[in-house]
Amino acid sequence: MQPQTRKILIDTVYIVATQVLAYYGIRYLLSNSRGGAAENQGQKERGKAVAKKLNLSGLKLNEYESTIMGEVILPDDVPVSFSQIGGLDDIIQDLNESVIYPLNHPELFTSPSGLLGSPKGILLYGPPGCGKTMMAKALARESGAVFINLHLSTLQDKWFGESNRLVRAVFSLAEKLQPAIIFIDEIDAFLRTRASTEHEVSSTMKAEFMTLWDGLTSAEGSRVVVLGATNRPNDIDAAILRRMPKQFYIKPPVAQQRKQILQIMLKDVQLEKGFALKELVSATKGMSGSDLKEMCRNAAIKPLREYIRSNPPAAGGRRGSGAGEARH
Repeated sequence: MQPQTRKILIDTVYIVATQVLAYYGIRYLLSNSRGGAAENQGQKERGKAVAKKLNLSGLKLNEYESTIMGEVILPDDVPVSFSQIGGLDDIIQDLNESVIYPLNHPELFTSPSGLLGSPKGILLYGPPGCGKTMMAKALARESGAVFINLHLSTLQDKWFGESNRLVRAVFSLAEKLQPAIIFIDEIDAFLRTRASTEHEVSSTMKAEFMTLWDGLTSAEGSRVVVLGATNRPNDIDAAILRRMPKQFYIKPPVAQQRKQILQIMLKDVQLEKGFALKELVSATKGMSGSDLKEMCRNAAIKPLREYIRSNPPAAGGRRGSGAGEARH
């Protein structure tokens, strides 16, 4: 081999090797800086645990789907059911008929017209503390659907184009795990009305989300639902509201609903003899379900507070024994 040819060959190999090392070096830096290496690794570890529970060893996920997998909650892990929600029986019945039955029995909701089937978007709106998030979790449990509890921080990324890839991964993962519910709490913060002054990254992320959402609507047999909750529905973009044909107003409970909520909360509580539930229902007018729960919690802990004040634990002593006596 001529010296000149050898030199050209060596230079070529050197250049190729340098480019390969630079490529993998940049990939390593990007993967460890996106969202923070520890946080990203934690997401993937949670995702692996969920995949193991679902017995998805043969399911292939890309890097972005693995990240979103960390947001997945299995139906059996949701601690809320419809039986724990009081005063919303009419909404529960509607959700059963329009969402749960189509997700679990798709063969009954197919027709050439395409008019049957579950809506691809549902909105729960109303004042804070009235049970929107609780209803969403119960819907996931009762339907047996995989619950993707999507957080805006998971989708936001400092690298251009990464947020769009994460949004795409949300829908591709939901399709692989269907039946699935993509839940966005405080959806107005993510999909608020678009403006000309909006940042390009946020605008393109919303456009990507809506495009993929439309793909769910056109895909026959898809069992994926986007579920949103908000107390500011007027801030949501009109194009998003159009994609959520089923909208439920979760209003503050009236007297009969407050009675039902209190009965559920106090069913395992030892009440004083002659406890006047009717008077309590009347006195709590205007309170939300969350307010009622906090009121009951404060009432339940009051005897313990009184015991601790009258029998302060000795310094350095065992604190558990006094609390145990107070409970009994």
